[in-house]
Amino acid sequence: MDRRTTPANQRVAASHLRAVIERPAYSDGHVATVCRPVLDILDIPGGRRDRQILCGTQVTVYEDRDGWSFIQTRQSGYCGYVLSRFLTRDWTPTHRVVSRSTHAYKSADLKSPDQYLLPFLSALAVIETEAGFVRTPLGYVPASHLEPLDIARPDLVTTAEYLLDTPYLWGGNSTCGIDCSGLVEACFTAANLPCPGDSDLQEASIGTALDTDTTVRRGDLLFWKGHVAIVRDATSIIHANARDMAVKVEGLQAAIDRIGPVRTHRRA
Repeated sequence: MDRRTTPANQRVAASHLRAVIERPAYSDGHVATVCRPVLDILDIPGGRRDRQILCGTQVTVYEDRDGWSFIQTRQSGYCGYVLSRFLTRDWTPTHRVVSRSTHAYKSADLKSPDQYLLPFLSALAVIETEAGFVRTPLGYVPASHLEPLDIARPDLVTTAEYLLDTPYLWGGNSTCGIDCSGLVEACFTAANLPCPGDSDLQEASIGTALDTDTTVRRGDLLFWKGHVAIVRDATSIIHANARDMAVKVEGLQAAIDRIGPVRTHRRA
């Protein structure tokens, strides 16, 4: 079983895996919310970053041990370890950030101290509105920078274009830094659609697989080994790539000439 998507470590497994995996303990888990702008998911406590999750991401916590929580994200299904102090059970998100980033201020005053920088798609609980700001558990955020979670942005390409020039970061999922699969996941999150975290998981599960010689269409996904891009139009793609160290538009044929033949073509 893939450790990235299987809610089990050496000590505990999710209760629904009781008949599948033998472990000393099983847990139904409890739901918690990320309360830090960007949080790394690690492969082991104190280990390597696998992915990132944003403020407001809801997770199921299966184990708390020595300051670390073993979790599975509820939208992408990604498993790993996060610092327990950056999870809360005190609030549930209602709105998300739709500007590229925003500040959470100490009070409803643009001259008050800024406490957090929150990237695009961060989610917050709106408590009340005051003087053009909304009060959230992390501070006061300009009301114009948020929209309700149930509003979907279905055009993947429009979202990807919004993220152009975001710096590349391996395992990144935010406007502070993003990688190829993080870009795809962000676009699906904005559309309120589930999406796995890594490109090989996306390649195996998103939408419908098409023949690689099928004519591409806006919003299609093209996969190479370890890489994914979003089709912008008949002749170009958008992807976070290590050559440019950023999210960029590239000619489709130029990308094929540089990377090699497309391995998988999928349509959501």
